[in-house]
This record gives sequence, structure tokens and C-alpha cells, in this order.
Amino acid sequence: MDMAEIDHADLVIRNARLIDGSGGPSMRGDIAVTDDRIAGLGDLSRVEGAVEIEAGGRAVAPGFIDVHTHDDRALLVDPAMTCKVSQGVTTVVAGNCGVSLAPLALRRPPPAPLDLVCDSAEGFFADFGAYLDRLDGAPAAVNALCQVGHSSLRAGAMDGLDRPASGAEIAAMRAELERALEAGAIGLSTGLDYAPAAAAPTGEVIALAEAVGAAGGLHTTHMRNEADRVMDSLEETFAIGRAARAPVVISHHKCAGKANHGRSAETLALIHRARQGQAVGLDAYPYNAASTVLERSFIEKASRVIVTWSKARPEVAGRDLAGIAQEMGLGLQEAAEALQPAGGIFFTMDEADVQRILAYPGTMIGSDGLPHDEFPHPRLWGTFPRVLGHYAREVGLFPLEEAVHRMTGLSARRFGLAERGALRPGAFADLVLFDPETVIDTATFEAPKTPATGIDLVLVNGRAVWRDGETTGARPGRAIRLRALAELGAAG
Repeated sequence: MDMAEIDHADLVIRNARLIDGSGGPSMRGDIAVTDDRIAGLGDLSRVEGAVEIEAGGRAVAPGFIDVHTHDDRALLVDPAMTCKVSQGVTTVVAGNCGVSLAPLALRRPPPAPLDLVCDSAEGFFADFGAYLDRLDGAPAAVNALCQVGHSSLRAGAMDGLDRPASGAEIAAMRAELERALEAGAIGLSTGLDYAPAAAAPTGEVIALAEAVGAAGGLHTTHMRNEADRVMDSLEETFAIGRAARAPVVISHHKCAGKANHGRSAETLALIHRARQGQAVGLDAYPYNAASTVLERSFIEKASRVIVTWSKARPEVAGRDLAGIAQEMGLGLQEAAEALQPAGGIFFTMDEADVQRILAYPGTMIGSDGLPHDEFPHPRLWGTFPRVLGHYAREVGLFPLEEAVHRMTGLSARRFGLAERGALRPGAFADLVLFDPETVIDTATFEAPKTPATGIDLVLVNGRAVWRDGETTGARPGRAIRLRALAELGAAG
């Protein structure tokens, strides 16, 4: 690479293992940053940095993109975003599972699962543009792409959520969605497995997703069923994408419940066939336990349940539901009812399925963490180092370069981030410096709020947000507005 055009840079990291995010082989070299961009990489021996760091063979990769989060409110109330920057995340995708902070005006506490992101009516925004403006005015440490939640639209347009929306209600929801897309929302998410949207027929979702397709956005979905009827739910997802002419992303793909263990071979084959004819993506987290509201259907499928929060009994957070039920002299379901509103961790998946889904070439990495839980699932703090350390290095599920690709280049392409997710001159300087030999998650189901080890430096838009085990206090993140997502339809 001809570096004659630069001789100075704000920062030069020398002697690094450069993993460019493409999935291709890494290379040894230097990387330079000026302002918020990568200024050069390769042999930069003639370039002087105002600050220079000796990597000593440690890896430099693009900042990790967490494609499935519920960070909508955390971006505002915890802008340091320590749970994310400590594991190398520089960009988050919010508004998943049908739940978003906007556009929604409430006069009463939000219904579950909207309360997972905010438990008070005052925390929601009637206007999506106003929410993005708030992110601009009070930046977080990470970048954010934000979706509109279908359940949030329903809660704002309907007087009762246990039925299909009327034609007038669909029109009102679509108008709100179109305003949000114009303001910069990247698409529509659904949570059809949850009560606020369970009564919505496929046609209702298509009518809304058509607006997304027309605007160049995408549709992500917590499908209607991830257990016995997972194949039917996949077919519904593909049908929505085809009818709306919109790319779809299957959120946190899994096969839940013992009766469905092993079925990922079927689901992945079906997904692969669909990808030959339309744009379909999927994400997963590297654990065999899920986490959401404490509901009967999730408890029935789980071999173990940990309570993550309870409004009625806050002191039980972190304890097994079975032990709580025994103390109360109740069955599991009756005890869960007594704890409401509440959340839980549900051990419903088989490790072989987790590994098969993670190994599938089209799978992106998303944490699905719940930052407001009192005792969260460890995925909130550990997802990305767990993929790098446990599944890539220890299990050997894929090479390190491929692991990084699933967190960077693949995700950037799917979500239209043409100038992120790659190491190349001119790209935004979202970077992670880490040690491939030691990087690992330390968050556990017993102690879920512990930062990973082996993540040494994290830059967002050229500024350090995590250094030597601590946040720096910098908040250079941006609310990224996308009018037409780049390359979404290029490959399935």
C-alpha cells in the first residue's frame, strides 16, 4: 500500500495482527487513525503518530456490531455503556422484538414485554425523530441504529391488544412507521411470540413491512414460535419478506424445548433454501439459555429458571424459581404469578443446536441482553468475548478471522453500514485491540455483571471509550440514520 500521502496521524498502533472483518486471513502490520477515520494500514514505519501503541502481536479488529439489543433506554440513562464497550462493541442495533421507546405515548405503565426496556410511561417518546434527537444531544459511548417496534405501534394505536388491528388502526400504525422511517429508523421489528402482538395476523405485519420495503429498510423478527412450530414461523417470516419486498432478519434463532432439540439441522436447511431466493439473515447468542419476561409458556419449556427481577419480590432476583416456589409452598407457575411483573432466564436449548446455529455461515452475533434487569443473563456482558475465546479458540468452532467476520463485516453488510465493520483506509475508526490468546468472557449465571478479560482498547469514531480495564468517559457515539440501507438485497 502506498502511504506516501500521509506522514502523521493522531494514533498509530504498531505490530498488530490486523483482522479486517472480511473473514479472510489476518496480516501483521500497523494501523493509523486520524480524527474519526482509519488513515492507513500496513507498513506505516514512516508515519509518525501523536500517540503510538505497541500491539506486540495482539489483534486489531473492527469494532463489534451487536445486531440484537434492547439498549433503547440504556443509551440515554447509562451512556458509558460499560457492559458493551468492555467487550469490544462499538455499534448496537436497538428496537428489537417488537419493542421500541418510540413512537409511543402512554398514559399508564407499559405492558410486558415493553417494560423490559422501560417500566414507566414517561420514558417513551411520542415522536421517533425526537428520540433520535435526544441521542444526538446526549451521545452514548457507542453508535446506535434504531428500529420501530410493532408492539409499540400497536400499544399506541389500539385500545386492546388481544385482537387483530382494524383497517383504520393499521393505517394509523403505518403512518407512524413511515414518519419514523423518514426520521431515520432503519426498519420494523416484531415480537409475535409476545402477548401484545400474538393476535396480529400475518397480513397486519405485511401491511406495515411494505412501508419498510419501500423505504429501503429491513424487518427483524422474534418469530411467532421458536419451539414446536418453528418451521411454520420460519415460513411466515419468509412470506412477510417476499410480500413486503423487504430483507428479513431472524432474531436469536433457536429451537426451544427438549422436544425440539436437534431440529436446528431442519431449520438451518430451510433458512438456507430461502436465502437462495430472498434476502434473509439471522443472529444468535452463544448460550443455551434465553431471557425475557417470566411467562408460563417459557417456564414450561425450561429445564431451569432463574429469576432476573421481580417487582413484587425484588429480593429474589438471581435465585432459581424452583427454590422460590418450594419456600412459598407453590407450584412453579403459581410462584411465578406471585412474583409478577418479573423476568427470568430459561434453560431451553441444547448445546449442539447452539453450536450448529453459530457455525452456520450466515449467522451474525447479537447479545439480546436486557440492561435493566437486576440480575441479567451473562450475555449482556459476555457475548462477544465468549465467541472469540470459548467458541473460536477453545472449541474450534471457526477460525478467529471468521468469528470476527460474524461480528463485523457480515453484520455491517446486512445492516447497511458501508463505512463500518472493516479495516480499510477511509472507514470509520471503530476499533478493538484484544489478545487472541486470553480474551474470554467472565460473566456467569451466578455473577453476570463482570467484564471480559483480554479487551485492551476500544475506539468509537476514533476516540477511546475503553482502555486498560476502564471506561474513559468519552461519549463519541452517533445515532446513525439510514434512509436506504446499502447492499441489503445483494445476497441472502
